[in-house]
Amino acid sequence: MKYNLVEQGTALEYFHASENAQAIRNRVFDIIQKNLGGAWIDAIIVEKKKVEAALRLEEHFYPRVLATLLREILAQYPLAEFKEVVVFTDSLPVQRKRGAVEKGVKLTLSAMLPANVRYRVLHHASKSNMDLQIADYCTWSIYRKWTTADARSFERIRAGVRKEWDVLAAGTGFPQ
Repeated sequence: MKYNLVEQGTALEYFHASENAQAIRNRVFDIIQKNLGGAWIDAIIVEKKKVEAALRLEEHFYPRVLATLLREILAQYPLAEFKEVVVFTDSLPVQRKRGAVEKGVKLTLSAMLPANVRYRVLHHASKSNMDLQIADYCTWSIYRKWTTADARSFERIRAGVRKEWDVLAAGTGFPQ
């Protein structure tokens, strides 16, 4: 699609849901929708204002969110059958934030994975990673559904959504 757009006169460097025009988003969602077979989308919903103040700092908040999501996803798989787990995140511009996120992910992976399963955490610019761009589109559609009641894009991916989990819905605070 990217090269088709170039041929049509649109020099789009990468796909980003909140930045792309609606016509581009529609075409990207067409592709995602057609290729959902065998793919699952798991999302946790966190309203930052409901998080206790000490955890709102980015170096605490994002590692906790990512660790919670990883625990939820990894719990669904027979981890002993894997040789390696690779986690991709978007590049984080500030080193201390990157370090905090990476530490949280590594602690979670170390605790959950059998000793013989290796893991890697790779921080790639989403511009260079089509999987991160797809994840961006899917999470953007979930965000729009939850924050503006605009479910048009969400309906395009609904068949692939396995779980949407409002982490703080019960009012119990963030899972440990």
